[in-house]
Amino acid sequence: MENNVKKIVIEDELRDAYLDYSMSVIVGRALPDVKDGLKPVHRRILFSMYDMGLHFNKPFVKSARVVGECFKYHPHGDAAIYDSLVRMAQNFSLRYPLISGHGNFASIDFPDQPAHMRYTECRLSKISEELLVDIDKDTVDFTPNFDGSMKEPVVLPGKLPNLLINGSSGIAVGMATNIPPHNVSEICDATIALIDNPELDINEIIKYVKGPDFPTGALIFGTNGIKSAYKTGRGKLIVRAKTEMENKNIIVTEIPYQVNKSVLIENIANLVNEKRIEGISDIRDESNKDGIRIVIETKNLNPEIVLNNLYKNSELQTSFGIILLALVDNQPRVLNIKEIIQEYVKHRFSVVTRKAKFDLDKAEKRAHILEGLQIAIKNIDSIVPLIKKSKSVEEAKNSLMKNYELSIGQSIAILDMKLQKLTSLETDKIIQEHEELIKLIKELKEILASSSKIYGIIKNELLEIKKEYGDARKTVILEDAEEIETEDLVKEQDLVITLTHSGYIKSTSLETYKQQGRGGKGIIAAGTKEEDFVSDLHIANSHDHLLLFTNTGKVHWLRAYEVPEATRYARGSNLVNLLNLEKDEKVTSLVSVKKFQEDKYLFMATKKGIVKKTSLAEYSNPRKGGIIAINLKENDKLIAVRITDGTKKIILESDDGRAVRFEESDVNPVGRNSMGVRGILLRGSNLIGVEISDSNYLLTITENGFGKRTNAEEYRLISRGGSGVMDIKINERNGKVAGIKVVNENDDIIVITKSGTLIRTNVSEISEIGRNTNGVKIMKLDEGDKVIGIAKVIKEENLKKDFTLGAYE
Repeated sequence: MENNVKKIVIEDELRDAYLDYSMSVIVGRALPDVKDGLKPVHRRILFSMYDMGLHFNKPFVKSARVVGECFKYHPHGDAAIYDSLVRMAQNFSLRYPLISGHGNFASIDFPDQPAHMRYTECRLSKISEELLVDIDKDTVDFTPNFDGSMKEPVVLPGKLPNLLINGSSGIAVGMATNIPPHNVSEICDATIALIDNPELDINEIIKYVKGPDFPTGALIFGTNGIKSAYKTGRGKLIVRAKTEMENKNIIVTEIPYQVNKSVLIENIANLVNEKRIEGISDIRDESNKDGIRIVIETKNLNPEIVLNNLYKNSELQTSFGIILLALVDNQPRVLNIKEIIQEYVKHRFSVVTRKAKFDLDKAEKRAHILEGLQIAIKNIDSIVPLIKKSKSVEEAKNSLMKNYELSIGQSIAILDMKLQKLTSLETDKIIQEHEELIKLIKELKEILASSSKIYGIIKNELLEIKKEYGDARKTVILEDAEEIETEDLVKEQDLVITLTHSGYIKSTSLETYKQQGRGGKGIIAAGTKEEDFVSDLHIANSHDHLLLFTNTGKVHWLRAYEVPEATRYARGSNLVNLLNLEKDEKVTSLVSVKKFQEDKYLFMATKKGIVKKTSLAEYSNPRKGGIIAINLKENDKLIAVRITDGTKKIILESDDGRAVRFEESDVNPVGRNSMGVRGILLRGSNLIGVEISDSNYLLTITENGFGKRTNAEEYRLISRGGSGVMDIKINERNGKVAGIKVVNENDDIIVITKSGTLIRTNVSEISEIGRNTNGVKIMKLDEGDKVIGIAKVIKEENLKKDFTLGAYE
């Protein structure tokens, strides 16, 4: 038996099959045609409704009838057809809806939830009929439908420049289109201008087309994205909600295109609940049939700051990526705005030409018939006997053709002529109609012989469209707009930024503390929990940058004004609500910075004794989620960061009681991605503390509650990297070192234990003794408890600003 098996390479077959599939999706489903701006499903719906006689001035019919009729052309399921029909009826989806809907066609709150097709009714809108006008005059090509039983138009005549005025969006295979809607008056003006001057460049076209015009209005923020899209076919717009202020409340009256209002409100509420946005006390939807009205009540914060944060974190501000991709002769192309208009004009030129040829052919045929009827009327006395003598219609027809030199059509028309045509009135009508047809034929021939006349017709049609459907812009374009930074809305003032041991942060106006005048009793953050304490305090300007360093070696940024305000007794906000912290990531140091100066440095130290000094300027580019501040070795942790000027003396302390004091200049500045150098030689121990030696004493405290203060000068200056000198004896009585702090004699300190017990004491009560001693009992501990931290109390009378380093501790 003959072997008919054909061997093929599987890769070739897959490639060819996928290409066939992708082109089918691109041409047959996903992308609009540049000529009429419609995808196949939309074109088929409109043609089906036209075929059913559902004109704008006729009664509505059930949508289910239209869907059923459209099945003749679009066999992709009733849901696909009805969803497309619904969208063409939504005034918040299309700038100029192509279908008039009667019933529930969804809303801006629930755009995908219309009533079932058996409940809704529809008909063509008046403007959509401009797409179909003259379709019966051979103006466009028709093609067989999917089963070859009938024909459908390849494109619609498209008297309306639909692609630009209503836009389109779709995802094909390997490509996507996203064309925004525009104002019909602007598009008509630009098209007319381009017809008058084909050499018009895109910059001049942009003078006519200001930018997209969304059905939901709102604001387009800046023009750079518009210009880019119109020139290259691709661009990105920033679209903002339209808002106004009423008694410190934010009133939203227009929202960005394709934003679900109910989802927007829900998301804003979630942002408030997650504490990602501060200063909102309530949000209400007061929208009605007259328009959108969302009321956002604010508290504490300036409403302008709240609004700016909403723009950055919610869909009150969205981006709209423009991709001007459409089918040009069944080939997908990214076009600039001039090319789109040119392709539309080319299509209309073809339509007007074909219509003129159709009308000319029809007029010539009718004129030919009328000429025959006039011959018959003039020779009626001889023609009547001729017809009477004929034995058949065929004989009469041939006799007329032979004796009066008539065509077949003229002869048949004479034989079909009614006797009433012989009256003088009817005879005059025939003569008048013939004269008018002769004029029309002359005009049509002149049109076909002159491209300028065809372009003139296109221009007149566009002027009619503009007059009939033109309206004012809905979307306002803010030309040359610049992004409003929140700091522009924030008044400069001095703030006290406090960070607690357990990760809570808050800001309080410095004026609050000055007004209290309490003489230094109690710690600043009096509202912390019993097991918590203030581990870091900085005086910062509201415009300053806060650098927050974590144990994983990363740095995160906050602006001082972004730290939630709280009273001097409040606990503050948890940092996990303000920063994108990973699991087990904890802030260990806070530094406030006014300017990222190259001659200022960040001095870092890790658990394994590595130190690093890097120019402050290298940390001037904040990123969401933070960046690596120091590359850590395995199992190492960043424990402290200090801001310096390059001239300080540094003290490092290990948990086994050894201390190193060296000149900061011993550590050379390195880049941000560097690992650093050894600061202290550790022998199985860990670095527990880093201090800048700018006070009289070094206070050391151990896990078991013993401690001492020693004059800083007793720690001789050595080179970095050494094992250091013995600071305090480590034994069973003392335990390991829990922390160090440089202090003066009048300072207060707070010691906290693992169980959450706190003790506050004055440094003067702790004996001043030398190095390599046991120390004295500072805190009595319960069995099994250990000291885990030490902090210096900042007394109110000592609050001041260190403008050199931008921080104070």
